Amino acid sequence: MSDLPQCPQCSSPYTYEDRNLFVCPECAHEWSGEETVGAVDDGLQVQDANGNALQDGDTVSVIKDLKVKGSSSVVKVGTRVKNIRLVEGDHNIDCKIDGIGAMKLKSEFVKKA
Repeated sequence: MSDLPQCPQCSSPYTYEDRNLFVCPECAHEWSGEETVGAVDDGLQVQDANGNALQDGDTVSVIKDLKVKGSSSVVKVGTRVKNIRLVEGDHNIDCKIDGIGAMKLKSEFVKKA
């Protein structure tokens, strides 16, 4: 087995080397060898409505009815959302909700389950 570093963004162990860069096949992140030292600690810090730290892959519950923009659907209180992904921006959670599909949520409207 090779001694390639894990992806600093998603911690995937399936990285490979392409010329002078490392590449992650899961999240398509590319980085040089110098970035691997301490890069994992520079991750995105997102907290739920109660102040608990969220991580990629967590399960959260919605704490407020949320209207879906451009639709008559509503995400009801207590809806559990599995396998979230944290992203930069105003809506900092990417997820898929059963019956609705892919959505972006604000962390202030969820709590860690």
